[in-house]
Amino acid sequence: MNTSEPMTEAMYYILLALYSPKHGYAIMQEIEKISGGRVKMGPGTLYGVLTRLVKNGLIEMVDSDSRRKIYKITPEGEAVLKAEFERLEKMVCDGKEILANKRQSL
Repeated sequence: MNTSEPMTEAMYYILLALYSPKHGYAIMQEIEKISGGRVKMGPGTLYGVLTRLVKNGLIEMVDSDSRRKIYKITPEGEAVLKAEFERLEKMVCDGKEILANKRQSL
């Protein structure tokens, strides 16, 4: 994945959730917890994004049994997640500056 491409909200939260290895249902629960209940991911979205993240080398399957596949973030996934975090942080700073100036001009 190109680090200059913005990632989807689903990708971002899945990568955050996979800082410790988890299976699909645990990923969904972790995302809901991390987001304070704001983001609830369904299985269709989750497994589609997991497939893409594995293909792009951002996560890897570390264990599998007949029922569950366990995934974790890769070093490349950590680098891409950090770059996305920094991009989002800059966007928030830009917005704060503009909105603060707008309030002062009123």
